[in-house]
Amino acid sequence: MAKCDICGKGAHFGNNVSHSHRRSNRIWNSNVKKVMCKVNGANKRLHVCTRCLRSGRVERA
Repeated sequence: MAKCDICGKGAHFGNNVSHSHRRSNRIWNSNVKKVMCKVNGANKRLHVCTRCLRSGRVERA
């Protein structure tokens, strides 16, 4: 999936662990949205994680 264009946050990898302690691979996708943002006075569509949206690192267009 997409990475955040602001902070670079992407997918994280780990294991599913069952009750019997068998392990299989799993992935945690970060919450990344396609957002229209103002970049150098122009509107541009970026992939931005919700943490960056909430903290105000990006000005929405």
